[in-house]
Amino acid sequence: MSETFWFLKRCDLFRRLSSEELRELEGRSLLRKFPRRGLIYAPADHADGVLLLIAGRVQIGTITDEGKQVVLAFIEPGELFGELAVVESGEREDYAEAVEASTVALLPADAVQQLMAVHADVSVGVTKLIGLRRRRVERRLKYLLFRSNRERLVHLLLELVEQYGQSDAAGWRIGMKLSHQDLANVIGATRETVTLELGHLQLAGLLRVGRQKIVVRDLERLAQSVGATVPHVVCPHQQTSAVTRR
Repeated sequence: MSETFWFLKRCDLFRRLSSEELRELEGRSLLRKFPRRGLIYAPADHADGVLLLIAGRVQIGTITDEGKQVVLAFIEPGELFGELAVVESGEREDYAEAVEASTVALLPADAVQQLMAVHADVSVGVTKLIGLRRRRVERRLKYLLFRSNRERLVHLLLELVEQYGQSDAAGWRIGMKLSHQDLANVIGATRETVTLELGHLQLAGLLRVGRQKIVVRDLERLAQSVGATVPHVVCPHQQTSAVTRR
């Protein structure tokens, strides 16, 4: 079984497809490898397909009118991105960049559209994916407009714990490497501001900060500090339980 076929089979969107349909989709897909910080697509590129991340990690972002980079989402292996290509052709509005060396499969838009026409669950899945991404982007933009730097940072940390949290002896470790500059790009702040705010949160006993590593020591108190709901994750002492990712 090829790596692409395995990830197509494991992808929630295509889970109910037959082996024949998966083979046909795999045969039409194009596999590409990107180095760390390699540009997968840029604004104004033609949106000719949906992308499936096979390995690595990808970030989706946009460039403001002032030239500032803002990260909108992180993509993990097995996830689709660039999904708007299946509902509208034209130019992409955002960019996709490999955070680390990554392997990506390009699925032609017409191939996915054909599956949507035949399988209602694929059509519903694409619609839900677009809606979920839209809500997350709208929520992030709202934070950028109406929250302080500290509030934006804390809300981002809570979101990362909910999506990537791993039980740690000291609390919840965010299971992805993020530099202070990466965090700054997500919340629309400077690296110096993020470093300062992380220091304050660490002094307050809410975090433990290391090199590209953050552990949330008191999740409930961190959420309460900005009036947010505690992310739906398992208590830290329950080491064998799974984290609710999405």
